[in-house]
Amino acid sequence: MKECCEIHTVHDRQQRRVLSVVLAINVAMFLVELAAGFLAHSTALLADSADMLGDSIAYGFSLYVIGRGPAWQARAALLKGGIMAAFGAGLLIEVGTKLVRGVTPSADIMSGIGALALVANASVLFFLWRHRADDLNMRSVWLCSRNDVIANVGVLLAAVGVALTGSPWPDIAVGLGIAGLFVVSALDVIRAALRPVASL
Repeated sequence: MKECCEIHTVHDRQQRRVLSVVLAINVAMFLVELAAGFLAHSTALLADSADMLGDSIAYGFSLYVIGRGPAWQARAALLKGGIMAAFGAGLLIEVGTKLVRGVTPSADIMSGIGALALVANASVLFFLWRHRADDLNMRSVWLCSRNDVIANVGVLLAAVGVALTGSPWPDIAVGLGIAGLFVVSALDVIRAALRPVASL
């Protein structure tokens, strides 16, 4: 019994250490991408910064629920799913305003910040890789990070599209794609979280 408790304690410490590192990376990249998104008038960058903020909140709550049991992990997953869905809806509103304003984003800023964010999120994914199947809490965290990497690749593709066409449409299309990814992942996480909640 004592050995089992010691294993859980070590396991919890490892999860806390990993989540603390990825939380710090996400907060820093949220601030960088938010500023760059407004500066570049980029829907894709703003979308990615919103995802970073959502992940930061989710990682903070994930740190809180480590070792607290399935009920708390399910609540954390529900929170993450709700955040992803909310940001997906927010991006749709941002795309609508961009269509009204008709502003073309800066491809140079998009590509530079997109590349930096990709490196940051790829490192986060690396840190989380061995913990992705630990429990519902870590699985939902890993899904958030996987979405970040996909979104970063999308931002880089949007930057190339904007540079080649001089049109905001590649940026808008990628922003919509990221929003769709948020919604699909949110539904997946919420469905998984509702199972243990329903059995309480």
